[in-house]
Amino acid sequence: MKKVLLSIVALATVAMAVDIDHPHDRIQEKKTQSQEEVKENIKLMEAKLADMKAKLVTEKTEKSMMDRLHFKGDLRLRYESIERDDYKTVPDDQNKYRNRYRLRLGAEADITEKLHFEFGMRSGFANPTSGNQTFLDDKNLNDYFFQSLRVNVLGLSYHSGSSTFKVGRQPYMMYRPIKSQLVWDNDVSLNGANYQYEDDTNIITLGADQPTLEEKANNDADTVNLFIAQYVHKTKLDFAKLNLGTGIYYYDGLKGNIPLFGSRKGNTLDANGLYENDYHMVEGFGELQFGNVFGKPVKVAAGVVYNVAANENNFGYDVAFQVGKAKKVDEWQVKYSYTDLQEDATYGAYSDSDNFGGGTAAKGHAIRAKYKFGKKTYIAGNWFFNKLYESNSKTSGMEPDYNRVQLDVILKF
Repeated sequence: MKKVLLSIVALATVAMAVDIDHPHDRIQEKKTQSQEEVKENIKLMEAKLADMKAKLVTEKTEKSMMDRLHFKGDLRLRYESIERDDYKTVPDDQNKYRNRYRLRLGAEADITEKLHFEFGMRSGFANPTSGNQTFLDDKNLNDYFFQSLRVNVLGLSYHSGSSTFKVGRQPYMMYRPIKSQLVWDNDVSLNGANYQYEDDTNIITLGADQPTLEEKANNDADTVNLFIAQYVHKTKLDFAKLNLGTGIYYYDGLKGNIPLFGSRKGNTLDANGLYENDYHMVEGFGELQFGNVFGKPVKVAAGVVYNVAANENNFGYDVAFQVGKAKKVDEWQVKYSYTDLQEDATYGAYSDSDNFGGGTAAKGHAIRAKYKFGKKTYIAGNWFFNKLYESNSKTSGMEPDYNRVQLDVILKF
């Protein structure tokens, strides 16, 4: 037994002696094994992370298939009165007091992260600047809403960085100070290709389009093309934000053409009922945005438009200010503007359809107010106090007053 124990001790001593003789080899061997184990563990962790990422991508893709479609819409119910002096002198005419609605439905499909398909419909029987539809006493309520819907948006939109490209039937992309409708009504859609670049200091918009021609358009009208270029420079001041902009809107094919939508809308016609002028408009504007004035945001703006293709009656301007912003529940806003548009300052079929009754050849005041009393519910009112030019009157030698009141309830969904 003692011999066995002595043998074991001897072997252990020899083994220790070997380690002592070669300490660096032993340490290096352990270090090599440790590095290999770390590398192996890293590979295992990378594999697990890749597997987890694949599962997350799969789950996200499966989820986004349900989220690729986005829907929106709104319904506006309106009471409206229109009174004008020259109605009193024409026995067959009368002032208007009516109940109306506007229904808009929209959808957007995310084809990719940057490419989107956009589709929209609105009521109004294809009126180019209005989705309003009047309720009639001899028509059932369920015959209204979907019967009057027409496509006003149908196209592709591509977003990349600060750039946006749109092709097809789309709402125009131009910037408007305090949503001015001096040149462009809120509801105008155009057919064509448009591009916009926007960063912290610049907005550049370019487009080649044609007016949308549908049921109310005159089928005998010649083709009209519209070329658009607008530039806006944004500056941050110590006390406000300043936006200065200019635009060129060049219609090709209006002079000598018949009115596209059956009405001249204030523009001058020759003896044959054709447009007497072309419309090559130059626009300029400035806008100041104050973040907080006595607890409310305030905006002030002024704009001018000049038609270089007409020799006379070719100038218009608009000044406005807005107090408040109806963005959250219980918030309100009020906007006041004064507008004066000579007959051929701009293309009347696409300017504000409410002020003056739509078009040009008038001047006057507009007050627009809105209050948000629910998450997606608003009440609003618009009051227009205008003076029509004699050329826009139903009775010669008269400049009639044109007064219009609109009271709205708006539901968004």
